[in-house]
Amino acid sequence: MSGRWSVSFRKSLRAKILLAVILAMAIIGSFFLITTSQNRDFLVRTGRSYETNERLSEISAELLATEVALENYMAYRTFESIDSYYQHQSLAESALREFDIPPSTDKVKLCEHKVYKLSKSFFSYSRKAVTFQRAKNSYIARENYALSLECYSLMQKEIEKLNSLLMERNTSLYAANQESFDKFFKISSIVIILFSVLTCTILYLSLTIMMRPLSNISDVAMRIAIMDFDVPLFNNQSEDEVGNICRAFDRMIVSIQAYIDKIWEKVAQENEMKEKELEMRELYSSAQLRALQNQINPHFLFNTLNTGAQLAMMEGADKTCYFIEQVADFFRYNIQQKGAAASLEEELSLVDNFIYIMKVRFGDRLEFIKEVPEDADLGVSLPRMILQPLVENCIKYGLKEGRGHVILKVGQTVFDTTVSISDNGDGMSGEQRKAILSAGGEKSEGASPAPPGSGPAGSGTGTGLINVVSRLRLYFHRADVFDIQANADGGTSFILKIPRLGKKVV
Repeated sequence: MSGRWSVSFRKSLRAKILLAVILAMAIIGSFFLITTSQNRDFLVRTGRSYETNERLSEISAELLATEVALENYMAYRTFESIDSYYQHQSLAESALREFDIPPSTDKVKLCEHKVYKLSKSFFSYSRKAVTFQRAKNSYIARENYALSLECYSLMQKEIEKLNSLLMERNTSLYAANQESFDKFFKISSIVIILFSVLTCTILYLSLTIMMRPLSNISDVAMRIAIMDFDVPLFNNQSEDEVGNICRAFDRMIVSIQAYIDKIWEKVAQENEMKEKELEMRELYSSAQLRALQNQINPHFLFNTLNTGAQLAMMEGADKTCYFIEQVADFFRYNIQQKGAAASLEEELSLVDNFIYIMKVRFGDRLEFIKEVPEDADLGVSLPRMILQPLVENCIKYGLKEGRGHVILKVGQTVFDTTVSISDNGDGMSGEQRKAILSAGGEKSEGASPAPPGSGPAGSGTGTGLINVVSRLRLYFHRADVFDIQANADGGTSFILKIPRLGKKVV
């Protein structure tokens, strides 16, 4: 059995900790029992020291009750008073038997002896007074009653003296007990401190011996955490749980370097692949953006030149010259390749040029209204040639009925600058809206995506709107920057939502 325990102790860390805790608890428990026993003895001695005073008070109370009952009987001769007298007299005699001791030089015992003798005289005279009172011999009864009162008065004085002597003796005993308790408390405090130090020392040494390998493991783990694998092996031969952890840690240290090397190799390969993928996506987006931006509607160029030729024939050279300058400014902006972005202010200026050209062409048939608040943020960036195709579309379909008007409004929120372009045309069907938005990149239910430039010709919309939608979403990498809505009174509204937190064109 002892051999089995020895093997279990060597192999179990829990058994070692349990043994250390049991030893500490045994030391503390032993001292607790000793301290409790000493405190109990002190309390018992202190309680007993005042029992004599309490007992004497009870005897005095019984004597007083006897005297009161005797007085009532002598005055009223009632049955209740004589019955009360005999009851208290019997109790008082029983209580005073403990004072039936021979005379002694001890003051307390001598006083107890006097109390007992006086009580015997008191009881003797009181019984005679009762007997003669019952026999209706009032004279002898009053004599014995007077003698009993005298004995009672002397007895009360002796009881008071005895009570004072007992109080002095009990006070001395209490002081002696208190002094003993103070000494014991000081000794106990010292012993508690020593036992506490001893217990903490035993626990500390035991746990330090048992936990030292765990501390080493913690240090090694911290070094490994900062990629320092140049650590020595533990080579711990202990058979307990800590030994098993050390051996497992040794095997982990040996294999972890190879595993990390493989991980770094995979990470490097994945990063290289991601970089190539991002580079290809960037090249594709740039090429697609340039291809979309470079699309120009050729027929507009010819229509504009024809209008200029007709004007030159019909009017004077000054107005024709101004018209040609507006056309030149328009196309100069259109073919600029300094960058893919323009500010909203530049786009609005281009719209002004375009509207001038269209008013020359259509005259009073075209009404254009532009509402731009003074505090509008016109510095936000967007792709070039975005607003003009939308205005052109509104003019084209708003003038079908002979006279049309186009309204351009600029507004802003905390996060976006919005541009709304509306016409009074026949409006756009839901299928046409879905087709344009899906061709521009939105996965809309019921409409399959179409490549830019292949717009739904049969629906009456060209590649201009699809070009606008595609370039906006490529530029902002968002799908909610463009929307098409039907007006309540007919016609169509194009809504642009330009993020204000993006890049600014300076």
